[in-house]
Amino acid sequence: MSDTHTSHRSRFAIDPATAARMGTEDLRRNFLVEDLFQPGKVNLTYTHYDRMIVGGATPTARPLPLEAIRPTGTKAFLDRRELIAVNIGGAGTIEAGGERHRLETRDMLYVGMGNEVSFASDDAANPARFYLLSAPAHQSHPTRLIRIGEAKRIDLGSPETCNERSIFQFIHPEGAKTCQLVVGMTNIAPGSVWNTMPAHVHDRRMEAYLYFDLPETARVFHFMGEPTETRHIVMRNEQAVLSPPWSIHSGCGTAGYTFIWAMAGDNVDYTDVEMVDMGAIR
Repeated sequence: MSDTHTSHRSRFAIDPATAARMGTEDLRRNFLVEDLFQPGKVNLTYTHYDRMIVGGATPTARPLPLEAIRPTGTKAFLDRRELIAVNIGGAGTIEAGGERHRLETRDMLYVGMGNEVSFASDDAANPARFYLLSAPAHQSHPTRLIRIGEAKRIDLGSPETCNERSIFQFIHPEGAKTCQLVVGMTNIAPGSVWNTMPAHVHDRRMEAYLYFDLPETARVFHFMGEPTETRHIVMRNEQAVLSPPWSIHSGCGTAGYTFIWAMAGDNVDYTDVEMVDMGAIR
């Protein structure tokens, strides 16, 4: 690393038998991603699940460049990668390939392979907080800004099952092209607490969740593990969690929340999932 404003760590892949033997601290150490958004910093976690990188950039008085880190093995961060940045903070801009894009809160920018990137905030006192997701790429697709109002919306669930929610697909077959990144946002309706229940797995791609818009005193209980051997991780606002391909991924909050889900792997088909019968979950 050549810039002290950038830090990174690695997370190695865990198999289901090992995860089943883990206690609370081991689960958190291997799957929870904390401290994503620190003022004036770019914090990155390089995972060995489909080589996904999960991170946060919080520019204040000065722009923050997206610099290469040792695990990518490249001179520039996007030499062999693509990137999606979702703003969950104040208004800001992303410069990609010499072009500037302004993002309000909940807007998303896709950046194709080969571009140089930097992040800036309109107001250092109310900085942008860019949630970063990156995966290996095999070709360069055009950079594209997708505002929350342009995302494909799907309403699911019901008040009776406490899982009424709206899904916003930023990446879908009729929209921006990517190599393997798929990203969207889910907003939980007032009075509902569950997401993605009944649960499912998709063995062909990993997933990461970022929970946000959560009150300071509230928590989300994120459920993971094989369907017959589940575990949970208690999560605070603006923390992320890694979901291996073999694991369910479902959460229940003590208050309203929003989450960003991101996938990378062999298949970008949303319907390519294996549903888990409620009777099988233990």
